[in-house]
Amino acid sequence: MLGGMGPDATVDFMAKVIALTPAAGDQDHIRMLVDHNPRVPDRQAAILAGGESPGPVLAAMATRLEAGGADFLVIPCNTAHVFQDDILAATRIPLVSIIDVSIEATETEAPDASAVGLLATSGCLQAGIYQQVLEAAGRTSILPTAGELDDLMALIKSIKAGRTGARVATAMGELAKALIVRGAQAIIAGCTEIPLVLDDAALDVSLISSTDVLAAKTVGLALGEIPLPNRQL
Repeated sequence: MLGGMGPDATVDFMAKVIALTPAAGDQDHIRMLVDHNPRVPDRQAAILAGGESPGPVLAAMATRLEAGGADFLVIPCNTAHVFQDDILAATRIPLVSIIDVSIEATETEAPDASAVGLLATSGCLQAGIYQQVLEAAGRTSILPTAGELDDLMALIKSIKAGRTGARVATAMGELAKALIVRGAQAIIAGCTEIPLVLDDAALDVSLISSTDVLAAKTVGLALGEIPLPNRQL
C-alpha cells in the first residue's frame, strides 16, 4: 500500500480492510506492506501549478513494496492515480486502481444512474481521470462549480488537519446534495478524506465511497476470491 496521502485516510482504509476480513484470530488477517509516506510531493501543486511531480517518489515506494514481497499495489488516494504511469513503469506487479474500482461499484450499486456526481480534488478533476472513464461508460459527470470546488478543497484541508466534526460533515453533505439537485443520480466520494465525514445516511442517492470499495477489492484479491489482474509486461 502506498499510503500517507493523507494519514487519516490511510488508517481508515487499513481499518476497513481489517473489518472486512473474515478472521477468528491474528493469523487469519491479511498481511499488509505499507509505505506510509506523508512527504510525497503535493499532488495538487504538481497538477495545477507545475510543482514537483510525486511520480518518482511514488515509483520508489512501489518498487520497495514489490521488493518486500507485495503481490499487488493499492493507493488509498484518488489524485495520486494521475501519476500511475510512473508506478507502472517501475514495477511488474498489478496496481489496482481506486478509480476503476469506484466506477465498477457505481455500475453495480447504481446501474440506472446516467449522471454521476463527482466529489474529488481540484487536481483530480482537472486531470479528468474519473470523467474519462464515466464518459466511456456512457455516463455524464456532474461536477462541483468553481465556488463549490473551493469549498470542497477547504473541507478536505480541514479533514487533513483532523477536523471531522458536525460542521464539516454537514457542509460536505450540502456539497453532495448540490450535485444531486443538478441531476446526479449517484455520488462518488472520489477523495479518501471525504468518507471520513460523509456516509450514505446523509443522501437520497447511492454514495460510492472510494475507500470502501477499494478495501473490499483488496480483501477479495488478497484472499484469492478475485483473480489478480494481469500486467502487460
